[in-house]
Amino acid sequence: MQSFKKLLQSKRLALAGAAAIAMTISGASAQTAADYSKYAQWPAPHAQGQNANGMHIFLFAGLKSHGPGAHDYPHWLDTWSKLLTQHGAVVDGGLSFPSEAQLEKADVVVIYKGDAGYMTPEQRAELQKYVKRGGGLVTLHDSLCGPDPADFATLVGAGKKHGETNYTWTATLDYNVVDKDSPIIKGMPMEVYDEAFYNMTFAPEGVHPLLTVTMPDTPSAERGHGVGKTVPQMWTYEHTAPGGSAPARAFVWMQGHMVDSLEDPAIREVLMRGIAWAGKRPYTELTDYVPPPPRRTAQRQ
Repeated sequence: MQSFKKLLQSKRLALAGAAAIAMTISGASAQTAADYSKYAQWPAPHAQGQNANGMHIFLFAGLKSHGPGAHDYPHWLDTWSKLLTQHGAVVDGGLSFPSEAQLEKADVVVIYKGDAGYMTPEQRAELQKYVKRGGGLVTLHDSLCGPDPADFATLVGAGKKHGETNYTWTATLDYNVVDKDSPIIKGMPMEVYDEAFYNMTFAPEGVHPLLTVTMPDTPSAERGHGVGKTVPQMWTYEHTAPGGSAPARAFVWMQGHMVDSLEDPAIREVLMRGIAWAGKRPYTELTDYVPPPPRRTAQRQ
């Protein structure tokens, strides 16, 4: 029994010694809150391949809400974060409302999620503060939907009331060009298979339509009495919010029901120009970005 106890004690001592040696080698020690505070002064390195001087874009997405090929917000977040980074932007984003710190860094917030008009009072106040200081907004498809369309219209030029029959469902949409001189819509396909909305609450002024659609005859458009209405589907909105310190810009495209629409190369070019405009940058800042050549690595001898 005595020898067994000695054996256990020797093993404990050996383990303790090994742990002490490992701690000495690594220099590790328990961290306190005070220790962690020093990390705030260490700026994180730029991601490889990222343009450090690019416009800052926050992508605000939601969970997927429809069947295959439609309303795939997470897929958009994945593909567009890569696309915009490749085109010279500094990209942040997520499936949750941006924090105050994230909004402070953003030049443009792009929203692609269902019913984005539903915000807490705190979130609404943060977004309003962002717009008052001149931050840009871009909304795609049913991001316009919420409980108070008139309120959302103060942010992006129009809002859509949740719960109404106010959609064509998927249909062939033929665009009517309103502003043929706008550089944003250059190369835009004049026909898309997607979804359009027709009962909108627009801001009283500041909305500049780029493209409209005359609503096709679909069962849902008939139920909502929308057949034959001609309604803006893409527009810009420039305004100064009450109490604001700088003019704010918004760019809106009401399509994007289908994944294919957002992956069309020509439409991507249009949306990138709209994003750049909303961020008060040259129209072509994203579309014409040329990345620097890759760093050459020394070859092994």
